[in-house]
Amino acid sequence: MTATSKKPLDLPSLASEVRGGHRAALARAITLIESRRGDHQASARALVQELLPQTGRAIRVGITGSPGVGKSTTIDALGMYLIEQGHKVAVLAVDPSSARTGGSILGDKTRMARLSAEANAFIRPSPSSGTLGGVAAKTREAMLLCEAAGFDVVLVETVGIGQSETAVCDMTDFFLALMLPGAGDELQGIKKGLVELADMIAINKADGDNIARANLAAGEYRAALHILTPRSVHWQPPVQTYSAMTGAGIAELWQSILAHRDATTPSGEFETRRREQQVKWMWTMLEDRWKARLKSDAAIRAKVKHTEADVAAGRLTPAIGADAIAELLA
Repeated sequence: MTATSKKPLDLPSLASEVRGGHRAALARAITLIESRRGDHQASARALVQELLPQTGRAIRVGITGSPGVGKSTTIDALGMYLIEQGHKVAVLAVDPSSARTGGSILGDKTRMARLSAEANAFIRPSPSSGTLGGVAAKTREAMLLCEAAGFDVVLVETVGIGQSETAVCDMTDFFLALMLPGAGDELQGIKKGLVELADMIAINKADGDNIARANLAAGEYRAALHILTPRSVHWQPPVQTYSAMTGAGIAELWQSILAHRDATTPSGEFETRRREQQVKWMWTMLEDRWKARLKSDAAIRAKVKHTEADVAAGRLTPAIGADAIAELLA
């Protein structure tokens, strides 16, 4: 039964099936979360709350990189390695552009052909919710459902552009930045602030004639990282080379992810980061609901539009305009 079915939704049964690891039920549950219908949203909140005790046991890994860096092939290779090690892998995405283009960075599963065929893998394209906040919120809830379904590794892919990177970093335990050898400015990540978010930098396509260039790029990133203040006093982000095509270095990527968890757990930093993320998610969702209310009520929407016009014309300061809109929500 889909989220658009006219039959009454049996939440206890759906929750039970998700707990049982049924991928079809998991897909239905995520579809429910992504629905914009008010009754579906209420049911989705109840479902996530019901499954909350079964969440939190997975390792959450964010993966970013510019187009062409090989994110999908990396996820395919890493996912297959993890399954061979006995893990269950879920792959999600944060891609606000999918709402505008009608596509998704995970829309073409042929780029993850091996993983797509695995019974212990679950791949879900980015929801087409429009705004980054909407997409990220749905992805966070989908991540919790995947954990409740028994997936112990969740990989979250992002387009690698601006705020989407921050959104994924704020929902994962480990943020992996993928780079290419010799791709123009070797320190491209520093300009975007990406390196400052990364828990690790990995140089892909370190194979054949590219090995020397990959090693050179790795050296430059290591030098750059030494002049930056790491996010954690317990972890210095490493830089390593690998090849998604040949599989060389894939196991080492995973070992670094585990090493990060081991380094940040004893001090309580690992759990503190998660707790802070939870609270931040709550405030983000509250802001989204305020914005939704401003847009959904016709009378309020008209007043907001009038206030915007006054601010744009210079008749009101932005501060006074904000006060006027805030009063509408009181």
